[in-house]
Amino acid sequence: MTPPLNIAIAGLGTVGAGTVRLIQEHGALLAARANREIVIKAVSARDRGRDRGIDLSGIDWEEDALALATRPGIDAVVELIGGAGGIAKDLVEAALGAGRHVVTANKALLAHHGTALARLAEDKGVSLRYEAAVAGGIPIVKALREGLAANAVSRVYGILNGTCNYILTTMRETGREFADVLAEAQALGYAEADPGFDIDGVDAAHKLAILTALAFGTEIDFESVHMEGIRTVTADDIRFAEELGYRIKLLGIAERTDDGIEQRVHPCLVAHAAPIANVEGVYNAVVAEGDYVETTLYLGKGAGAGPTASAVVADVMDVARGDCVATFAIPAADLAPPHPADLDKRVGAFYLCMTVRDEPGVMADITAVFRDEAISLESMLQRGRAPGEPVPVVLITHETGEAAMARALARIRKLTAMTAPPRMIRIETFYHLDQKPL
Repeated sequence: MTPPLNIAIAGLGTVGAGTVRLIQEHGALLAARANREIVIKAVSARDRGRDRGIDLSGIDWEEDALALATRPGIDAVVELIGGAGGIAKDLVEAALGAGRHVVTANKALLAHHGTALARLAEDKGVSLRYEAAVAGGIPIVKALREGLAANAVSRVYGILNGTCNYILTTMRETGREFADVLAEAQALGYAEADPGFDIDGVDAAHKLAILTALAFGTEIDFESVHMEGIRTVTADDIRFAEELGYRIKLLGIAERTDDGIEQRVHPCLVAHAAPIANVEGVYNAVVAEGDYVETTLYLGKGAGAGPTASAVVADVMDVARGDCVATFAIPAADLAPPHPADLDKRVGAFYLCMTVRDEPGVMADITAVFRDEAISLESMLQRGRAPGEPVPVVLITHETGEAAMARALARIRKLTAMTAPPRMIRIETFYHLDQKPL
């Protein structure tokens, strides 16, 4: 057996402590599978006195995490601090610069600086690995970079944030409103005290930017991700969607089009028959479509100590085996410049929910707007009859352009019969490559 792989771990929060625990509990198994013992030589975290439920005896403690980058005898640094900048960025840059392999779960860091870090790693001949940064325990990075390497990928999409999926699932199952379910998710620890990073789509957008680079061989382009969250999704929207044969999911979608590469995160109506519509609770799922493999689905828990630590240690094992692959599947110097598609040119169907006063002429005014924008309506739902009072009206359109829908919404908002801003959600139809609906 080759000499041990000596690692240092920065950050001993939920994932860091889980990583230490996994390595200690499965040490013999890891050594057998990697043909090399994995030894934690040093750690660093903010509070040395905190009880993390793990045994740190025999492991050196560095007060300054940055010291791990150049500590003698360290082969690889595991960065589990988090954040797009600050000490996490400094540590990763210093470790790579010192010729140390780096394993990280830091999606924000990669979404903002991934291209530059990949170039640095490859210049120094070391690995930068990040399976845990996207979808927790789901091995989607390895799948795209290695398992699907023979395919030209046309589209990657999925549920990339377990907090949002839990909230939308619970709203559907209980009929409760967003704010109430969010408070419950916070109490259960599924959502942070400041939940904006999750519910506004930022977390999913970070992950999508990474998947896009992997799938299409492009430089990271987080700034071009179109981003919408779930704050405006109501219990009525979810109920109406169910009546119409759909479920609402927050999806990240990256797709190669004739106009460039689309990257978008937003709520979607997905038909009940699509497998991703049935991924519930805190689970994540990612679908990758390739020309030879067709459609592949990856499902699992997207967060938590166990699943994320599993992904971290899988990367450490690849380092131990000596696997050194390009960070984003092709050499960083060959990554294509970003070529974002113009979202206004996207064509698709839409769900629109309006609350209007029940009075003569309202529907004529609304349909006139759609007529002027050449938007065809597929179906309509109207519940209740209350002359002069607000009632909900739901419309489903046939496929139309984003720009036309934006113009129509701007006009509808100005109609005097509107008692609340209209809510629009895109409808996504997912196909096999042979064009048969999933």
